Amino acid sequence: MKPLVHPSIDDITVEGILHALSDPVRAVIYAELAASSGAATCSNFLQMSDRCIPKSTLSQHFRALREAGLIRSERHGVEMHNTSRCKEIEQRFPGLLPAILKAHTAQSAERARAAKRKSAAGKTRAG
Repeated sequence: MKPLVHPSIDDITVEGILHALSDPVRAVIYAELAASSGAATCSNFLQMSDRCIPKSTLSQHFRALREAGLIRSERHGVEMHNTSRCKEIEQRFPGLLPAILKAHTAQSAERARAAKRKSAAGKTRAG
């Protein structure tokens, strides 16, 4: 089995972080890991919102997050346990991740409100 690559804190870049979090699925995965107090397995993310994510796709997302330095992954048997590296990154780039996560939360809430309005408008027309 290939060893997992985790960049040193000095090799983590703002550009790498922004690139990794530019994908909506990775942004959701990271937000959930950052809010978690412990490790989460990849299988925790097979069902996200209203869709299923294939295991092979999830593996690629976790690899991108790991290579950007956002998470640490450890193999435990057949499972991969993932934790965020928020504290380390906060020391290197103070305020960066809280700002990104706050913006992500606000955007997610707005999308949920818009979807609710759209759903309500559709029901009104159908009724």
